[in-house]
Amino acid sequence: MDWVTCAHSAACTGVARPPSGHCLAHLPQEDLSAALAAMAPGRLLDLRGTTLGGDLLRRVLAAAGERPGRARLDRARFTGDVRLSGVAFQGDVSLDGARFERLASFFGARFDGNVSLAGAWFARELSFHGVRARGHVSLDRAVMSRDALFSQAVFDHGLSCESARFDGYATFDGARLGEAACFRGARFGRTLSFRKVAGSAWFDAAHFAADAYLSGTGRLSAARARADATLDVAVQGCGVDLRQVRVSGATTLRLTDSQADLEGAVLRGPATVTGRGHASLTSLREVDAASLALAGLDLSACRFAGLAHPSGVRLKECTLALGQRGMRWPMLRWLRARPRSARSR
Repeated sequence: MDWVTCAHSAACTGVARPPSGHCLAHLPQEDLSAALAAMAPGRLLDLRGTTLGGDLLRRVLAAAGERPGRARLDRARFTGDVRLSGVAFQGDVSLDGARFERLASFFGARFDGNVSLAGAWFARELSFHGVRARGHVSLDRAVMSRDALFSQAVFDHGLSCESARFDGYATFDGARLGEAACFRGARFGRTLSFRKVAGSAWFDAAHFAADAYLSGTGRLSAARARADATLDVAVQGCGVDLRQVRVSGATTLRLTDSQADLEGAVLRGPATVTGRGHASLTSLREVDAASLALAGLDLSACRFAGLAHPSGVRLKECTLALGQRGMRWPMLRWLRARPRSARSR
């Protein structure tokens, strides 16, 4: 720790406050009242390592007029419910390594600066529903033991959840991601709902232990991700990277004016890729899929070399490249050999 800790006991990590040398939680009542009276809107709030019960937290927020400035809460411990509805943080907020032992609700809070919750631990539900963050938000390596709600949140300068763990249900429905969201190496223990999300998102090497429903605009990547159940992707005006993804359940990919790359994907369950508008696949090289239905797609630039189960591919209303010698793709001779009824499906 890079701060002087509380003199109350060797076990207390709260930042010491002069002149007593005790943290806010261990100040005598008269000193606590004086410390709270010195707080004001827009001022620095330094509670690093401090244990905050529900009542003390409410008194601190009231003393700051629910408009604190820069907030330093690294490794703070929250033993009561945290409810920050209507609180407007006017500076950067640091909660790295903080522990939330009960509900952590940031519902309706506003952050004018950056927010860091790297390595934070949430024992109960976490709600970022409707939060507006003008800076960058980080939950890298955070652990969310219960449900995590980020629906309708706005992240003007992006969101990072690298190597984070979502043990409960997680929803980002309707969120706006600003620059982008990164979930590289994250683990989702239960259903992930990432529907109607605006912005780019990276789920590279993520692990979806249950059903995952993804969407995005601009760019969506789940390269080298692992899905143990259903993987459902619906995008519009988006580039999709699903190279080397491994899906145990059903795969559904819906492209609207979008382009996708499935090179090296392993799709154990039934897989369907459909397109609307100008939708295309750029590669099916070395794809391992026993049942793959393609409909409404531009395949004129698609690469097929090493496709493991060509007999499992079904085409409907797809555009293929034609040249002087016919279709320029490795499945040509196999297609010619198929019965006419099979080719017309």
